[in-house]
Amino acid sequence: MSLTLLEAAKLETGDVYKSGVIELYAGSSSVLLNLPFTNIAGNALKYNREASLPSIGFRGVNEGYTADIGILNPLTEALVIAGGDLDVDKFILDTMGQGQRTIQESMKIRALGLAWTRKFIKGDTASDPKEFDGLQVRIGGNQLIEAGSTDGGTALSLDKLDEAIDQCLNPTHLLMSKDMARKFTSAARKTAVAGYVTYTTDQLGKRVTQYNDIPIMTVDEDGTGTKILPFTEVSYTSGSYGGTATAGSIYIVSMGPDALTGIQNGGVDVRDLGELESKPTLRSRVEWYNGMAIFNGRSAVRLASIADSAIVA
Repeated sequence: MSLTLLEAAKLETGDVYKSGVIELYAGSSSVLLNLPFTNIAGNALKYNREASLPSIGFRGVNEGYTADIGILNPLTEALVIAGGDLDVDKFILDTMGQGQRTIQESMKIRALGLAWTRKFIKGDTASDPKEFDGLQVRIGGNQLIEAGSTDGGTALSLDKLDEAIDQCLNPTHLLMSKDMARKFTSAARKTAVAGYVTYTTDQLGKRVTQYNDIPIMTVDEDGTGTKILPFTEVSYTSGSYGGTATAGSIYIVSMGPDALTGIQNGGVDVRDLGELESKPTLRSRVEWYNGMAIFNGRSAVRLASIADSAIVA
């Protein structure tokens, strides 16, 4: 069974502290709020991804069919270890109250959630084998669509966005930066676009922009204050990267247990380690064995080479 982190937190009825940490983790990122996670045994998941369907034919009377089978590509997704130690000096607690521990832990948890979100999009095992490959590294071929051929990026066309959405099987979300999402808000005030942009609310009651009834998930900055999806990508045109690094991307994804999903072993583990022997500091540890898998190759699309300019119809 696949559950989002928020759904998993509701099941932690016997551990209020752990439930609170998981909710903070989910609330730190729109991706973690919506992405379902499937529990697996061991430290890796082996699965088959559909490459092509078996052929069919027609036959005449007293004739047979040509036997055929579909093609499945075997893949393996390994779990990575994400987490951190949350330390609060006893002096702070004694002089400013126990609530300071909660404040410091909340800040750490939000930083962890934002760091994970960056890896979900930008992770690259070639640069750091301790992390997992994110969407940018994984998506290629027909799932990588260029917005246009202009050096430095092309203004986002709704026709091109619709093309990218059609390339995703059962799309559930659009993933983009807040800068990009504001362009949809601006476009909603124009008669050529207004009918396609609507609004709803998420699980936390926050307003969510939708395009053609598909919710938009936004990412902003990671825990270091660095934008996760800035307009600093090298243009992708004519099947290769090159040119001025002033472009951005939108990801169209289908999140679900048989599509794009998170994988984990045991969920988010939260432990109160108490006061350290080496110094008067109280330590909590958050650790998570996790990863991601794309069970269907058409569950994620990247629309690249988008210019930092207004949306056009």
